[in-house]
Amino acid sequence: MSTYVYGITASSHPALPKDMTGVGEPPRPVRVLTQGDLAALVSEAPEGLRPKRRDLLAHQNVLAETGAAGCVLPMRFGSVAPDDDSVTGVLAERAEHYKERLRALDGTVEYNVKATHDEEAVLHRVMSQSPEIRALTESNRQAGGGSYEQKLQLGEMVVAAVKAREAEDAVEVLHALEPEAAAVSVGPESTGWLVNVSFLVNRDTAEVFLAAVDGLRKSRPHLELRVNGPLPPYSFVEPGTKE
Repeated sequence: MSTYVYGITASSHPALPKDMTGVGEPPRPVRVLTQGDLAALVSEAPEGLRPKRRDLLAHQNVLAETGAAGCVLPMRFGSVAPDDDSVTGVLAERAEHYKERLRALDGTVEYNVKATHDEEAVLHRVMSQSPEIRALTESNRQAGGGSYEQKLQLGEMVVAAVKAREAEDAVEVLHALEPEAAAVSVGPESTGWLVNVSFLVNRDTAEVFLAAVDGLRKSRPHLELRVNGPLPPYSFVEPGTKE
């Protein structure tokens, strides 16, 4: 039977809550595998596991319950090893790395911030900041809309200006929030987001970080910010970009 891995802790971590269960239907009992100074939270891996809501929540609950009593290195949903011996073998092989990460991440949480543009607000901003776009818009208006070539030119100018604004805003978001974080991990680019960044934040100063997010919203109303957290520090099991 393959082994499902939720996270890694110190072997000195307080005992799991009694009768904790994890993924699967019926839910599999969570147990602890110990190797030296490290321990892994595991259960039997159900066959055909898919990222269904119940199992995603079960995975998160194991990490939340364990993290409430001390630092845990979270594994991504769906982390499966061939068997228990494979898990303890990895713990032994990467012991120094995991112990360093447990020390570095103790007392921290992750906040993921995604940003998009409010389309109407950013167009207004682009228009107000570009005399060339305003002039061409007015010229086309006076010409009854302008020729096909003039409309095309205006459209290309607006698209270029919006893309430039996206790049500038992505940098500004990072610069505004990075000082309040212990580490930063830039997520993969994806359609629809101009920013996708995770911030490692000290649990005791999380309110300061969230206040910085609110300040960013107020100072840049053309941005729409979505914050997900506090989360286990998924993005920082491997060292981040700012330590």
